[in-house]
Amino acid sequence: MNNTVEIKRFEIVIRKDKLSKIVSLLSKTEVRGYTVIKQAGGLGSSGAVDPGDVILNEENVIVILACQEEKAQKLLTEIQPIMKDLGGMCLISDCLWLGSPTGSF
Repeated sequence: MNNTVEIKRFEIVIRKDKLSKIVSLLSKTEVRGYTVIKQAGGLGSSGAVDPGDVILNEENVIVILACQEEKAQKLLTEIQPIMKDLGGMCLISDCLWLGSPTGSF
């Protein structure tokens, strides 16, 4: 494909109260661009999470980022040991960035 760059995509789903740990980790590994989607719900190993539930105040967030292989390896090395503590999940996939990324990677 023309005008694309091969990169790694991370999708991290965690409890909202663990977000600061991920943000610190991204800073430590020098990943500069990411997106946070708040009020995510679903069904996982810890049960159902419904951000609209007024009784249970539980909420997930989704962090999406893309970076080059070198930074992806750094991030993987840092995140793998703490994922059990964070709960949730981390998906990593190969993808193509259309155009030229401007600083995220």
